Amino acid sequence: MKRALHSLEKRVILTLKGKEELSLEDLRKETNLSLDHLRRAIEWLRLKGLLSIRREVFIKVKLDEKGLKAHFEGLPERIIIERLKEKGKASLKEISKEFDRDEFSAGLGRLKDKEIIKVDKGEVILLRDSVLEEEVLISKLYHGRYLQELNEREKKILMELKKRPSFIKEEEEAKIYVKLTEEGKRIDISLEREIDRLNPELLITGKWREYSLRAYDVEAPVSLAPMGKKHPIQRVIDEVREIFISMGFEEIEGPLVQPSFWNFDALFIPQDHPARELQDTFYLSNLESKNSGGDYREIIAKVHENGAFTGSKGWGYKWKGSEADKLVLRTHTTAVTINYLAKYKPHNTKIFSVGRVFRNEKVTYKNLVEFHQIEGIVVGKDVSLRDLMGLLKEFYFKLGLKEVKFWPSFFPYTEPSLQSVVYYGKLNRWIELCGMGIFRPEVTLPFGIKEPVLAWGGGLERLVMLKHDIQDVRELYKNDLNWLRKVRLCL
Repeated sequence: MKRALHSLEKRVILTLKGKEELSLEDLRKETNLSLDHLRRAIEWLRLKGLLSIRREVFIKVKLDEKGLKAHFEGLPERIIIERLKEKGKASLKEISKEFDRDEFSAGLGRLKDKEIIKVDKGEVILLRDSVLEEEVLISKLYHGRYLQELNEREKKILMELKKRPSFIKEEEEAKIYVKLTEEGKRIDISLEREIDRLNPELLITGKWREYSLRAYDVEAPVSLAPMGKKHPIQRVIDEVREIFISMGFEEIEGPLVQPSFWNFDALFIPQDHPARELQDTFYLSNLESKNSGGDYREIIAKVHENGAFTGSKGWGYKWKGSEADKLVLRTHTTAVTINYLAKYKPHNTKIFSVGRVFRNEKVTYKNLVEFHQIEGIVVGKDVSLRDLMGLLKEFYFKLGLKEVKFWPSFFPYTEPSLQSVVYYGKLNRWIELCGMGIFRPEVTLPFGIKEPVLAWGGGLERLVMLKHDIQDVRELYKNDLNWLRKVRLCL
């Protein structure tokens, strides 16, 4: 039976022929191969079904820090015995000076249990000298011993020594044993002069005829060659951009740091709203914007206080410019969107943004402090909530999410408001993806926008989790190279 085998594989097979089993170390000695070459040959043979591997774990027992000290300087018990041998007895106070209190008490107790000493009226009296079993075992363990090499009595003494802090340490060592499979035993091979490549000299001189050309197994498994590729999050960002642009949208960007005016006030979020508190938002210490909002400050103040000309009653409180000037790490990309509307006052537009946002939240399997948000708006004279539902349904469909529903919801700056949800079969439940609605008059009218503004926004990481079947959002940012290399490019 002929097989395409490397010369390393042949040497291993010929060495194992007629032998039941060999350890990796014994096989290395008999083949005279380096450990790296030997392991490579063994793995090749295992994959071809010609060799089987058995792994056996051994516990090696060694002396730890205090165990080594006892080996060189003696156990506390031995030191006590040596001090007592001079006079046969000594006071407790005199002997205890050399020891740590706990160490002395423990050593004294062990000697009393073995009836080597006795304590009488504050004096320690030596009854007999004796070689301690612990000393004998400590000498054995100096160079390390496998647990399997110890007899039952030694194992019992070892258990006692392990109770002493930093005295004994155990390490696992694995031994590898290999043997040929039945197919490996039947294979017919011989070591012959063999070459695995031709060069000009061999061809010109004709010496290649003196060698056997090694056959190549084209079906043999090969190691994966990791290639550089984009992170799954970046790939989804690119996909989202491509979808929106194909639907006629234009992308906008803006700063990560925003005045509270654009992040909250311009969106009709009251200054006492819980979202503006320190436990929810990151504020920049000792920094603030000057006159944020510019010409719109006075209008926004009136909208908050009494509704101004928007038809609303407002929130009914005294608006403070100092609160609006505080700088924050943006909690949503809507701060960029509303700034765009105030600047350009479009009558008809479709824009979107994908960017990082920040929330002062506890990091859990579904929440992060920093994440990406997808957001967009459509401005037009005749657009309606039905248009928004159809737009998002098409967007999710292009992402591969077929079952989409919309539930009534509430958001401070949209009315009516909806929550989009998609069905996730693997969890057998509906997953919330983004909030949506039509900007309230209190948001648009102060900036001169009279047409309806359809708006939506949601976390991008949740889409990535659905695409890659991830249950914990933190997994996306672990930089696990093994997982990143295995992530499929096409889903």
